[in-house]
Amino acid sequence: MTIRLKPLAEQVLVITGASSGIGLATARMAADKGARLVLASRSDEALQTLVDEIRDKGGQAIHVTADVASEGDVLRIAAEGTAAFGGFDTWVNNAGVSVYGRTHEAPIDDLRRMFETNFWGVVYGSRVASEHLRQHGGAIINIGSELSDVAAPLQGMYSASKHAVKGWTDALRMELQDEDAPISVTLIKPAAIDTPYADHAGNEMGDHPQHVPPVYSPDAVAEAILHAATTPTRDLFVGSAGMVASTLNRIAPGIMDRVVRRILIPGTHSGEPRHSTDALYQPGEGLQERGHYPGLVRSSLYTKAKMNRVVTGAATLGAGLVALTLWRSRRD
Repeated sequence: MTIRLKPLAEQVLVITGASSGIGLATARMAADKGARLVLASRSDEALQTLVDEIRDKGGQAIHVTADVASEGDVLRIAAEGTAAFGGFDTWVNNAGVSVYGRTHEAPIDDLRRMFETNFWGVVYGSRVASEHLRQHGGAIINIGSELSDVAAPLQGMYSASKHAVKGWTDALRMELQDEDAPISVTLIKPAAIDTPYADHAGNEMGDHPQHVPPVYSPDAVAEAILHAATTPTRDLFVGSAGMVASTLNRIAPGIMDRVVRRILIPGTHSGEPRHSTDALYQPGEGLQERGHYPGLVRSSLYTKAKMNRVVTGAATLGAGLVALTLWRSRRD
């Protein structure tokens, strides 16, 4: 079945984790493009402020205060979105949190709580979205990570949760294709993004965690999400760094283990005092798209090129011609 996705101005988007970071950037960008929005997170006050902001600009949005670790809350997101707008066209499973620390140090309850948000929240959202979209068509967009492919020391369980999200998403996609369901399933894999991610994470280190460069803008992820909402896309890296790391990890995993260990373990330590504002069990500070990364924050030319069919097609053709030339030269 050919999957046809509506233009953004004709869509209703559900976005979880919408009160900060990637979710907030995506909500604002989608509203500017005319989409109607169902915005969910645990931060009721922040969501209400965001909805007021969107409506003041002429947009349409509602908010649902919900914890994606609760299946009942996720079902309620779908129900309230359907009551307000008659259904939805794209569901973005974005909510997530991390825990920093060595794998044997972080409390099991904290790790379990993180996994319930990062993985089970995606499962609940994907299931309720696919049930609705089987009848109406549309897109499910799950936010993975470059750590869906490469593990990060000091974020072992976060890496595990994003590996699990990738496995779930790939299996879901194949099953829906087997059913000939009119649903596009996309995994977005951001590299390090300048959001309040580190401030909202649990932390068992002696200092405050920080991103290791290169670091990209949350707008780059928002652009990728909205591209997947209108263009069937299997998966998409945000930031060439994630693509390079994933490729090298497949080719030379032992070497990558040494490189990642030597870069990430010292680089994750900021030397700054620990903050105590983690969002594992309560909402983090809302309406902040950006974090406090002090270095250069990039857009992603690589991701922009991948979203351009002409550029991607030319690159694929060029790679094919190079491969054909090498094959012929070896044969000769």
